[in-house]
Amino acid sequence: MARAERPLYHGRVTKWLMLMALSAAACSHAGGHAATRLAEEEFVRVPGGILFMGAEDTFPDELPVVPVRVRPFLMQRTEVSNRQFSCFVAATGYITTAEKAPDLLVLMTALPAGSPQPDADQLVPGALVFRLGDGWNWTPGANWRQPRGPDSSIEGHAEDPVVQVSWDDAMAFARWAGGRLPTEAEFEWAARGGLVQQRYSWGAAQNGADGHWNCNSFQGDFPVSDSGEDGFRGLAPVAQFAANGYGLHDLLGNIWEWCADWYRHDALQQLAHTPGLAEDRGGPLTSRDPDEPGVAKRVLRGGSFLCHPAVCHGFRTSARMKSTPDTGLMHTGFRVVRDVLRLSR
Repeated sequence: MARAERPLYHGRVTKWLMLMALSAAACSHAGGHAATRLAEEEFVRVPGGILFMGAEDTFPDELPVVPVRVRPFLMQRTEVSNRQFSCFVAATGYITTAEKAPDLLVLMTALPAGSPQPDADQLVPGALVFRLGDGWNWTPGANWRQPRGPDSSIEGHAEDPVVQVSWDDAMAFARWAGGRLPTEAEFEWAARGGLVQQRYSWGAAQNGADGHWNCNSFQGDFPVSDSGEDGFRGLAPVAQFAANGYGLHDLLGNIWEWCADWYRHDALQQLAHTPGLAEDRGGPLTSRDPDEPGVAKRVLRGGSFLCHPAVCHGFRTSARMKSTPDTGLMHTGFRVVRDVLRLSR
């Protein structure tokens, strides 16, 4: 863990109180807290079908390609925005993982055996921040309100996706909003947008037929400079790129999104041994990552504005990433799904 500067606390309490007041006012203007729990119009009905999950020409954890039955469900059209998350916090008083000081015992349990104990000045609220030319660093004071550290703010970025939220934070919001996180199969099925075994939501080529960019990713000299050829340097507001065949925006690019499933490197291999047609039942019961065998992780999907084909290429329909449930990152967020109600006859 890289050593970071001490947090800048001057003015943070005042800024926090102002943000809370603005959030409460915005939610009240929208019709009260109950009215902001994601209206029906926020969702698209995704039909069920047979997903050919995975890909043949990529990474081992995307193999083999397995047919999986996915049931119909409702999915939020876009990522959860700062505005929507602000309403959740104003209504509930929720405190995110990044706003709490890490528990030393929990932290040491998660680190590899023999790891040195972190310095005391690192056991403060914070999160990981990526800076061009400098990479990822633990940054005290970074959280969903100040995603790049205490000198940053979401003011003026109400429709940007909320980031620096952990899996635990995403789950808490989803429950409050009357939904849940998508399963990994649901996310891949939705990301494909009705296309069968295509690399991207829009087809086989990274860019459209006219050469335009189809999602927010990294162009330029990674990790030194982002040329912004897709129209954005860094995070983009939600729905800035065309919807896929199901009417869903940004399932590829912009931010990695949390899924409900535990991550296993051999999840598709396990599915392949299912007698008959595999059903989407929410993924493995346990986590296993050979890179860190003792660390339980959840799945993320979709890639982000930091994905560059030379180093990531995560904005493919089959691409998988994993992280611990308590991790917040400046390119990680989520969206909510709901079950389709079945009326009994």
